[in-house]
Amino acid sequence: MKLVLFLIIAVLVLALWRPGLSFRHQRAAHYDDTGPVFDIKQHLSGPIISEGMIHGPNGRLASRFVADMTGEWDGNTGTLAESFRYDNGSTQERKWFLTLGENGSFTATADDIIGTAQGQVSGATLSMTYRIRLTEAAGGHVLNVTDWLYLMENGTILNRSELRKFGIKVAELTATMRPADD
Repeated sequence: MKLVLFLIIAVLVLALWRPGLSFRHQRAAHYDDTGPVFDIKQHLSGPIISEGMIHGPNGRLASRFVADMTGEWDGNTGTLAESFRYDNGSTQERKWFLTLGENGSFTATADDIIGTAQGQVSGATLSMTYRIRLTEAAGGHVLNVTDWLYLMENGTILNRSELRKFGIKVAELTATMRPADD
């Protein structure tokens, strides 16, 4: 019995103590002095194209996507409409409703988000945490998500996200976001 308990604890510790642990422990303050400065109203505005991939818990590619996005702002509130096309032919729509706060903070909601996402812009980065309910076709699971967006010198945004269930990483998303060609 003691051996079984030890093995369970060891598996849980190893599952949580991975290279991904450092990803979750980034803080917005780590990027205060980086540039170019991520201006959420500028860089998440207008037509945006995103290309990305999702890796499963075993590290293998699980899905690829292309998304057309449109950001619109009215003062300190905005929307980011996303239209995804996945490599298996499925599609997905999401519309974020964003509200800017003080000192780079913001909140966001969407239909498949449980509660309110909490975000922070700092230097060349934007971070956001939230809980998402996957579509029924994807299992309907509720996952905890940590997003980090990094603004590059040329205006491209690199997006890295971890999706976790019960504290264990079950997927990772990597994507680019850039202004769409007119």
